[in-house]
Amino acid sequence: MPREAGDRYAKLGTLARGIDRFSETTGRLVSWMTLGTVLVTFAVVVLRYVFNSGSIALQEFISYLHTSVFMLGAAYTLKHDGHVRVDIIYRDLGPRAKAWINLCGTLLMLMPVCAFILYVSWEYVAVSWSMSEGSQESGGLDAVFLLKTVIPMMAILLLLQGLSMVLHSILVLLGQQAETDTAGTGPDREL
Repeated sequence: MPREAGDRYAKLGTLARGIDRFSETTGRLVSWMTLGTVLVTFAVVVLRYVFNSGSIALQEFISYLHTSVFMLGAAYTLKHDGHVRVDIIYRDLGPRAKAWINLCGTLLMLMPVCAFILYVSWEYVAVSWSMSEGSQESGGLDAVFLLKTVIPMMAILLLLQGLSMVLHSILVLLGQQAETDTAGTGPDREL
């Protein structure tokens, strides 16, 4: 193999691992929101049943946290191959066949759907930001525009992780990556 090709493969691998590290870091940071969700939920319950009081803002904040965990954690879940799929055939395939399936699925399904979500949500979010959209409930959070921003952020994070999957798949197909799943969680992956 020519030296230039080896350098290009190394750069592709470095880029893929960099995206994987970003998804890993993002996912771990977002996971702390689950603790926040539990604590705020506990506070709402204590306020309601101990102090006979309530807070619409706190209840909405639980929804904000919950939504953020699922939307912003999607790329992390994809990296760890945690999304639901029927893998009756896939699990028994070799690395090259898995790489082909992941490459085709990412290019033909994941990326177009994410691009569509990004496209259709952009104006929706921009309008929300332009009017600093807030809660429709009295005493609610005046940050609906921030909540809506999570939609394009999810699409961008998934597109990035999809790019990593494409790069890992290409490297496997070219014989430049050892037997590892192309979602980036195989035994010989170093982060």
